[in-house]
Amino acid sequence: MTRVKRGKIATKKREKLLKYTKGFRWGRKSKERAAKEALLHAWSHSFQGRKERKRDFRRLWQVKMGAGAREEGMSYSRFIAALKKHKISLNRKMLAHLAEHEPAIFKKVVELVK
Repeated sequence: MTRVKRGKIATKKREKLLKYTKGFRWGRKSKERAAKEALLHAWSHSFQGRKERKRDFRRLWQVKMGAGAREEGMSYSRFIAALKKHKISLNRKMLAHLAEHEPAIFKKVVELVK
């Protein structure tokens, strides 16, 4: 039976694994077993982080819109309800941008739904 030399494949596999752990601390960047464990955790957290980022941004937009609406004497919830009632379909991201960077335009939007 011919023997199988795995040297090249095993080395490539190890190199690929260690390439992903560049920038990790201590032995987690250089020791194969520790690196594999570190990556299991890192990748699961990064997956979760991508989901959380969407929530965080929506929360941030709501705060910005709420602040802009309060300046015009309206609460966030009443502002959103009024937008839906008047069938204005601007998303929260755009409204937050207007509230932060274009207060004059945001003021007109609020006046429109009042």
